[in-house]
Amino acid sequence: MEDYFFETPMEENRECKLYVLIIYDIIDNKKRVKLSKFLQGYGFRIQKSAFEAMLSPKLYHDLKKKIAAFASEEDSIRVYKIIGKGQVTCFGKKEEPDADDVIII
Repeated sequence: MEDYFFETPMEENRECKLYVLIIYDIIDNKKRVKLSKFLQGYGFRIQKSAFEAMLSPKLYHDLKKKIAAFASEEDSIRVYKIIGKGQVTCFGKKEEPDADDVIII
């Protein structure tokens, strides 16, 4: 039987990068698709409305500035910056990024 439980330690000093989790609930389909395409430039999708990213402090602030344009009064976008030693515990399907570096186009 395959083991579906795994833990990923977040390295303490990964070139001063920040581990960021973005989750959202956008009502308008068109706007939701635009947001997901935008977020793919920063990180990778881990669930339908959730992205993870390892960002420099500059990219993190850039993301926060630009992301506000996607939300209206009935929408919700949450950006979590995980500081210090972190650990991700996953159950079920294992989603891993293809590469550590993300290129924003």
